[in-house]
Amino acid sequence: MTRTLANAPIMILNGPNLNLLGQRQPEIYGSDTLADVEALCAKAAAAHGGTVDLRQSNHEGQLVDWIHEAREHHAGIVINPAAYSHTSVAILDALNTCDGMPVLEVHISNIHQREAFRHHSYVSQRADGVIAGCGVQGYAFAVERVAALVGGA
Repeated sequence: MTRTLANAPIMILNGPNLNLLGQRQPEIYGSDTLADVEALCAKAAAAHGGTVDLRQSNHEGQLVDWIHEAREHHAGIVINPAAYSHTSVAILDALNTCDGMPVLEVHISNIHQREAFRHHSYVSQRADGVIAGCGVQGYAFAVERVAALVGGA
């Protein structure tokens, strides 16, 4: 069965420390919370007849398990791997199992204007698009792109 927004949600995955969004380094990440991100993504998906399934974990293995779940039950993945962007071959390998499924990588800050170690992302090697430096609005952009790639209701 072909998955579209009409029959499958978009998985929105968030990596370590994003549970503290709105509290941790607001000068970099802003004052919006993860609940605000979820509402923003839900609104963007609903405009295309879809829904979202937003999750956050500080644990790499949990994110890998959710990626495996998404490949079976979701229309696409929007992922902010946070610090795992720069270290996790495991997350890259999991995303590489998602053949034919759109994957969009999001970073709230512009990782290319930050420390040199943040300039490389393993996830980018699999991502169909990378959005960085647009604040939490980048999530909505990513949902819009997934909708364009898989089709709405």
